[in-house]
Amino acid sequence: MAFEAFRQRIGSIIGGFDAAQAHRRLRGFRASRAHVNTLIAASGDTITARARWLVRNNGYAANAVESFASNVVGDGIKPSSTIADAAKKEELQALWLAWTDDADAEGLTDFYGLQRRAAREVFLSGEVFFRIRPRRVEDGLTVPLQLQMLPAEMLPLDMNRTLPGAGLIRQGIEFDGIGRRVAYHFLRRHPGDLTDPGLTNETVRVPAADVIHVLDPVEAGQLRGVSRFAAAIVKLFTLDLYDDAELERKKIAAMFAMFITSPAPETPLEPTEEDLEVEPGQVVRLDPGEDVSTPATPDSGGTYELFQYRTLLQVAAALGIPYGYLTGDTAKGNFSNTRISLIEFRRRISALQHGVLVFQLCRAVWSRWMDVAVLSGAIDLPGYDQQRRQYQACDWLPTKWDWIDPMKDASAEILQIESGLKSRTQAISERGYDAEQVDREIAAERKRELSLGLDFRRPGSPAQGPGAASGKDDKQGDEKDDDAPEDAEDEPAPKDEP
Repeated sequence: MAFEAFRQRIGSIIGGFDAAQAHRRLRGFRASRAHVNTLIAASGDTITARARWLVRNNGYAANAVESFASNVVGDGIKPSSTIADAAKKEELQALWLAWTDDADAEGLTDFYGLQRRAAREVFLSGEVFFRIRPRRVEDGLTVPLQLQMLPAEMLPLDMNRTLPGAGLIRQGIEFDGIGRRVAYHFLRRHPGDLTDPGLTNETVRVPAADVIHVLDPVEAGQLRGVSRFAAAIVKLFTLDLYDDAELERKKIAAMFAMFITSPAPETPLEPTEEDLEVEPGQVVRLDPGEDVSTPATPDSGGTYELFQYRTLLQVAAALGIPYGYLTGDTAKGNFSNTRISLIEFRRRISALQHGVLVFQLCRAVWSRWMDVAVLSGAIDLPGYDQQRRQYQACDWLPTKWDWIDPMKDASAEILQIESGLKSRTQAISERGYDAEQVDREIAAERKRELSLGLDFRRPGSPAQGPGAASGKDDKQGDEKDDDAPEDAEDEPAPKDEP
């Protein structure tokens, strides 16, 4: 403490950064120097519990987490294999699609539903775990593999100890001597689930190869996740209390209360009459000397709406959710402002899709799934052991963004393709589809239309190819040329007149 006081005194003398001074304005600003792991170990479970409470009881919080999950995952982040063999690729994609229905060990959703639940958990608690569960071939699954989702509370934050040798356990994660994760020590029972008869505080060691840890670390060296609600919990909770108080005040003000003042009765022991009940539209005659008064109820005035708006703007900024997505209020912004906020939001979501969900979850599941699919005989990929990396290469395609202005956005995309600034493959991939599969569907559709004498392509559309708009005229011109006489140079020259 003596050194800290000396350091602050020296800082106040030499000046420098105003943000580091200890003058009156910043006297109450006592920032912790503890590492994020220490802070999460001390309060991470409390933050997660409060975040879950808000989502269960606060409409804004519930809307925020659903909006986040829907934009991050949507219909699913789907793989598109880059195998050169078109037949093998189609077989592999069909097998994957069939397995997605078997992916959930609980049988409640498919693989893309698990992605959505993972996005919710990352928003709520900052992390989520998936345990890879190999199954027997006789279980009847498309590929004998399933995923079991485990919430953050299943990995105890307070488990820290040194192991024999060079290993150690930090916040439930076991590391070897060079800092690699080798195992996770999960609780057998959720600490808050009283309906589970399992033993309390009993843990099981699961190898790291069978665990997928999904989190979005915000600081270097961070081991466990922290809820995205951390910066918004206080404001959301106090705003909820304020709203409740306003509702109660309005409820009391809506009750038309009256106080009847009567002169003192002549006989003190004489029983008073029953209370006067007033109904809407009723005309009441009072006894002589009686007076009626109504209490004055305070009004919130014109500041309530502005206060709500500004507070919810701060909450939206803390959660990283646009104001309209948080509140469902679309009347506060014009088209340009809404477009700017959506573009910024989508950039953040795109970074999280590829940097967190795809890198940590999708790639790990795809790699393990292909290994099990080949080993179980569900698919035959010649030379898989020597070309494993080439076979596992794939692109992950998020759900397409809905166009803000469909006509302008579509026209701009067509212009980019025609000018060579973007390929059709890139445009189709950005919409969440596989270009090769789309081309096959289009070819099959054109063939069916041709057999039926149909063509639904717009005249002059790029889909018809060059010169398609004048194809009919060209055909008619060709027919005329067939009936026309040969060129003059091929005809015999006329004889001279005598």
